[in-house]
This record gives sequence, structure tokens and C-alpha cells, in this order.
Amino acid sequence: SPYRAALEAADEIGLAVIAITMTIVAVFVPVSFMGGIAGQYFKQFGLVVAFAVFFSLLVARLITPLLAAYFMRPGHREDREGWLLRGYTRLVRWSVAHHYRTVALGLLVFAASVGSFYLLPSGFLPADDQSRLLLAVELPPGSRIADTRAVTDTISRNIRARTDVKSVFVNGGRVMGSGAEVRKATLIINLLPKEQRRLTQDEVRQEIGRSLAGVPDIRFWFLKDNGQRQLQLVASGRDGTAVSRVAADLASQAKRIPLLANVVSTAELDRPELRVVPVSDLAAELGVSTEAISEAVRIATIGDIGANLAKFDVGDRQVPIRVQLQEGARGDPRMLESLKVATAAGGAVPLSAVARFELSQGPTAIDRYDRMRRVVIGADLVGDVALGDAVAQVMRQPAARNLPPGVEIKQFGDAEVMGEVFESFAKAMGAGIMMVYAVLVLLFGSFLQPVTILFSLPLSIGGAIVALAVTAKPISLPVVIGILMLMGIVTKNAIMLVDFAVEEMRRGVPRAEAIVDAGRKRARPIVMTTIAMVGGMLPSAYGLGSGGEFRAPMAIAVIGGLLSSTLLSLVFVPAVFAVMDDIANLAWRLFSRLVGPTDEPGAAAAPPAALAAPGADAAGRLRVAAE
Repeated sequence: SPYRAALEAADEIGLAVIAITMTIVAVFVPVSFMGGIAGQYFKQFGLVVAFAVFFSLLVARLITPLLAAYFMRPGHREDREGWLLRGYTRLVRWSVAHHYRTVALGLLVFAASVGSFYLLPSGFLPADDQSRLLLAVELPPGSRIADTRAVTDTISRNIRARTDVKSVFVNGGRVMGSGAEVRKATLIINLLPKEQRRLTQDEVRQEIGRSLAGVPDIRFWFLKDNGQRQLQLVASGRDGTAVSRVAADLASQAKRIPLLANVVSTAELDRPELRVVPVSDLAAELGVSTEAISEAVRIATIGDIGANLAKFDVGDRQVPIRVQLQEGARGDPRMLESLKVATAAGGAVPLSAVARFELSQGPTAIDRYDRMRRVVIGADLVGDVALGDAVAQVMRQPAARNLPPGVEIKQFGDAEVMGEVFESFAKAMGAGIMMVYAVLVLLFGSFLQPVTILFSLPLSIGGAIVALAVTAKPISLPVVIGILMLMGIVTKNAIMLVDFAVEEMRRGVPRAEAIVDAGRKRARPIVMTTIAMVGGMLPSAYGLGSGGEFRAPMAIAVIGGLLSSTLLSLVFVPAVFAVMDDIANLAWRLFSRLVGPTDEPGAAAAPPAALAAPGADAAGRLRVAAE
């Protein structure tokens, strides 16, 4: 009857369902507590998956049997084995009969899976189409705001003429990630939704870049929403001259790399400047301090807004009044030389009497990183180039390999976060494996058979890598999330096989028959659950909808890992189970000689009858012997 069938089915797979749920929770709960930028992505994701899987356990144990008991029709039908299942049964029999050869082959697959992880390029986040571009424009040092306005007006007018551009806004005097300067500007380019244009966002970016290549006396590059470049490296050291030289050489060599575009170094441009150098002996004789000289120059050029100065009344509010020289006078050295500087005696002398003026050039900005001088080298990636490949190409340049003493090059921005992600991923995977093993030991009461289940984990990595290689997707943060998902998901196949085989052996079924029977009876639900998961992932794999570019690599990795793990675990897990049982038998014999009780001299220790029965669980015999 449906009622009886629902009870027996729920009882038969009860431990397996709990074990599968707990392994998934054991993987994702530690991931939720990862630190750094990578942890911001994993925190909510891990907790949501853990809670969803836990509640699905309640549904599987409480709701599904109830629905089956009331909605299924009574009846009995013997399913005939098809040719595919008969062929699989013969394959499992051979695998169990030659389990050491099969495990050796599985270890080769494991090594190939781990090695294949390093064959694909790596990146941080896949490029997504947000229908928006940020274009930074920089004019030569010494340019005025009127020059910047003229250039940006021309550029924005040409960009607005494109049919795939919705609007263009100009933020003059500032570029995200750098200080305010009148010679810089940021253009915010809003594109039409991707469904309404022919070109992708990256293709539009490349076309705009080619159109700006002929504009004279400007440098331009594209920014991400956080104000950073796609590729950023930092040259740092205590010797500012050496750092600037290394950065300039590296930027020059990086421009020849076809993977990069718009390579810009903050060390390349110097601006004209007027230096005021105090004459110390004359200033001391006249009683003029260096502070008084700098204060006079600052007020004349930059201006001053003092709390005690007069304010301009505008309605119900007061506007501070900035005091400074007229615009034309601020750049006239003769006018600056005639400025009056107060002396200690209360008099005033011209600035030319205590200081000299020098026309020179200096850096546009002086940046420091870890209390050392730094210069940032940034570049745009061309097309679908992976960030890891681009960084490797730059670091192979002579300027990066032959650094002077005291100068070093560090990854910055996405490249730095990418390294952090992979480091955190390794820690999360290690913690997840230990948590899964601990949970399985508690559920199965054995230290060896959980190793059989863990053996199925690396079988999924090779499939994920092959799927990513076929679809030309690099290893990125979504792929890392997908592989972590696989760690919890793919154990279901091995758990269902091991749980059934252990129960059969406890009933007295010989080991070989128990393993083959487990494969024959559990193959169908294993394949069905895999097909259901793959079907659920297919829409995400196509990258449909907003944010599809982020979900697609994750779905592709999960689909490839599920398929490979299902096919390989159905063959290798039975063989590993047999090997673990042989190890348990060997350990049982060794422990029985060491700790087994003897009533008479020379009498061998005998296990309890229930455990000594043919086909009894060797792990259970080992546990009793140890006690």
C-alpha cells in the first residue's frame, strides 16, 4: 500500500538523507564566516544555502512521505532492468573484483583533476553588462579648467552621437580614486539596456577607446564602479626616483602587451611649478620665519577662509569670503615677489628680499603605500582576457623581473583581492572537508568508510574544469562558489551507495554482493537527482537575465562537476569501499592480537557472534575490538 511504502522508503533512506543534509551544512556554515572582501560574497550565500538545505530535510522527512502516502496509487510493479543498468552492473562487478586497480586508476583521475585546476586562467569577477561605462580623461599638467571643458564637451558630443548610448554626464575636475585637479574629468556613459543594442558593453568600450585614440594631448582609461582599473600594480620603495623609473619602464613595456590597453602610470607626467626657496641667512637677519613666507604665498595663490574674516550675507545664510590674488596675478612671478611678509619686529619686507623664485617641474602627486613612495600602473583588459593571464604577462617583463634594491611590485585592486579569494578558498575547502568527515564519522560510527565518501570530492573537480574549458570561462569567484557547492552536493552519491552497502552487510549479505546491489538499486535515484540538479542549473548557465554573467560560470562549474562525479563515483566508490573494508579487516586482525581478551593461554580472541558473521561490517568489528 502507499502508506506502507512511504514508511519503508522513509526508513530506508533516513540516514542517507540526514548525512547528505549535514554534509552540505558542514561545508557552507564555515564558509559564512570567511573574512576579507571574499567573505562579503560568501557570508549571505553560505547561510542561505545552509538554512534552505536544513528546511529541505524537514520537508523530505515530514511532508514528502505524507504526500506519497495519500496521493500515490496502490499497486505492485516489477521494473525490468534495461541494457544500460545490466551493463553498469557488470562494470561494478569488475570494479569490485579488481578494486585495487580501480582505486589506482581513481587516484590518477584525482591527480589529473587537481592538476587541471591550474590549467585555466584566473580572475576575480567575470565582466558583467551593467549598461554603464566610466571614462576618465586627463589633460597635460598645467591645463586650465577651460581646456578640460573644451575637450570633454567634444568627447561627450561624439559619444552621444552613438545609437547605443542613452546619456553622457561629465564630472569635471575629478577622477574617482585620485585627487581633484582641473585637468581631469570623469564621463559617465549610460548605455541602452543590453536587450536593445547590438553590441555588448565591452564591445562598446573598445569602440569608444579606438575613437579617442586620435584625440591629441589627452590620456584616457576606463574605470569600474569602485573607481579602480581592471588591472592595477603598485611599485613602492623608499627611493622615489627609483620607484618612478621602474614604474615608467614597466608601463612602457606593458604597452607592448596585446592583452592590455590604455596603460597609464602616475609616474609619467610632471607639471610646471614655481618654487619659492627661502634665503635662510637674509630671512634670519630680517626676522622673517619660514612659516610667514609659506603663509604669505598660500594666501596669495590658494586663498584663505578665516573664521574671523568677514562673511557675505545671502538671505538667511552667510557665505565665507575667500581672500586671494586675482587669477592673472597668481601666475605672475613679479607680482608674487612684491608680496609683503611680516617681520618679527612688526614691519614688512617684500618676498623677494627673503626668498628666491625658481621655475621647475614636479610630480603631479606623491602617493605613499605602507609609508613608502608608490606609483600605480593601471591598464584596461582587452576583450575576455583573464586577469590572471594579464598579471602574469606584466610580471614577466624585464622591468618587473630586474628590480633595483629597495623597490618591489605588488598586486593591487582586483589582482590583490583575487589572491585573497584563492587563499580563502583553500582554507574554506580544508575546513569543509574536515567538517564533512567529522559529521560522517558521527553518523556512520566508523572512521574508515567516511574516507570512501570523501574520495568522491575530487572526482567533481575534473568535470568542472573541463566544462569551464569548453565554454572558455576562467576560474573566478563564482567558480569558487560553485566548487564549494560541489563539495557538499557530490557526497550524496557516495553516501547513498555506502549507506545501502553497510546496511546489507549488517544483514549478512556478502561484501561483493552488497556493493553490487547498492550500485544496482541506487544508480537510478542518483542519476535522477543529478538530472534534476543539472536541469535547475541550465537557465543560470545560459546567463539569462540581469546579473547572468556572474551566475553563468558558477552554474557551468556545478553542471560539469555533477556529471563527472556521478559517472565516476558510480564506478570508483564501490572499489574504494572494498579497499576500506580490507583495511578494516587488517586492522581488526592486528588489534585482536594486541588487545583481544584471552581466557586460556594461546586462545585467540573471538568477536561477538553478531559481528563475526560472514559479511559483517569490518569497521564495526574494529570498533568492538578497540573497546
